[in-house]
Amino acid sequence: MSLVSIITPSYNSAHFISETIISVLNQSYTDWEMIVVDDFSNDTSVSVIQSFINKDGRIKLIQLSENSGAAIARNTAIKVASGRYIAFLDSDDLWMPDKLEKQVSFMKANEYPFCYAAYDKIDENGQFFGHVGVPDKVSYSDLLKTCSIGCLTAMYDTDYFSKVYMPTSTKREDFATWLKLLKKTGYAYGLNESLARYRVYQNQTSAKKVKMAKENWRLYRDIEGFGFIKASYYFSHYAVRGLFRTRYPRLARILGLLR
Repeated sequence: MSLVSIITPSYNSAHFISETIISVLNQSYTDWEMIVVDDFSNDTSVSVIQSFINKDGRIKLIQLSENSGAAIARNTAIKVASGRYIAFLDSDDLWMPDKLEKQVSFMKANEYPFCYAAYDKIDENGQFFGHVGVPDKVSYSDLLKTCSIGCLTAMYDTDYFSKVYMPTSTKREDFATWLKLLKKTGYAYGLNESLARYRVYQNQTSAKKVKMAKENWRLYRDIEGFGFIKASYYFSHYAVRGLFRTRYPRLARILGLLR
């Protein structure tokens, strides 16, 4: 077995973090370490996490002295990670019991340095309400059009990449990181099987979606360094896919815009 380092940022996650940790403890693949970085929570998150640490030494906790955001929390965990593989799991999401086993086997059998998987969407009460499928593989150009890699399923091999840290200058730090990896490896490969559950909150507003669109535009321009025309080309793909996924999901499936 090869050690997998699981990177988990946590902020005021007392309500969900137990379920998240239990989904890791239930993994059929047992060679892992879970590094939880508490981002200066003001609820009971730390005591909940500590209760699991007392029972299983594979779980580790780092506490930040000020609220710093998910990118810095993840980078703090990556810095101390000792695993060959780096995997990501936020403090309110869940993994299926065979998630690590299937992805590590997939990567080793095919010598893939970067992979991802399909996942289900659940609400705040844990109820299923949607499935997110994935393409068999994506290139840098593919991903620029639509980010089809869910952070909770992404895994990369440090033997190939070394440690790769997330940029702190964008709210789309995971997207920017996948692009950085693809510049080196060419393709990421997907398992079109639901191996995780992504929690979606009902209070997502239109303002949040507009803010995310602005972050995407800034990523194209400032992080990737694209000129206006090239940035507009990729942003148009992102916008059209987002519109169809939100307002016309059935038609989006028929057109292949919603997997």
